[in-house]
Amino acid sequence: MGSWGTLGPALLSLVGVALGAGGSLFGQYLVSRVSTRQLEVQESAAHRAELKNAVLKFLGIASQVEKAALARSGSGDTSADPVLDHLVDDLWLAHAEIDLAARSEPLRGAAYRYAARLAEAARGEIADGAALRGPQAQFFDAAYSDMWPGQRRAAGDSVAPQ
Repeated sequence: MGSWGTLGPALLSLVGVALGAGGSLFGQYLVSRVSTRQLEVQESAAHRAELKNAVLKFLGIASQVEKAALARSGSGDTSADPVLDHLVDDLWLAHAEIDLAARSEPLRGAAYRYAARLAEAARGEIADGAALRGPQAQFFDAAYSDMWPGQRRAAGDSVAPQ
């Protein structure tokens, strides 16, 4: 009994130290995991903000190009329009911003297809705005998927052509 009386407290002390070290390591693991997740959330929010700005800029210019191109085709004027040419140049620059900010290839492709159709409209090759709705809807859907990967859009959120 004498050896247990001196050995017991020493063993219990060692078990306490081991449990404390294990608890400390597990706590550090949990803190590291939470910090990593917080960093991922912050990076994702920063990406969404950057991409949102690029998308809104692109859409603003796209709207101007569409209005000017369709107004020009409606009037039958086929002469060169420096203002429309400048808008198309701005559209391609805004497209480049999306190309740089996008995480996914579907968004890059959809932005290119929409910009190309708008450029065709500006050249007078498209006279009906309905021809732009498909590429526009694909662009919106791809932008949503890039900003919120893995999340499905709610019913009625799509801007698919009717």
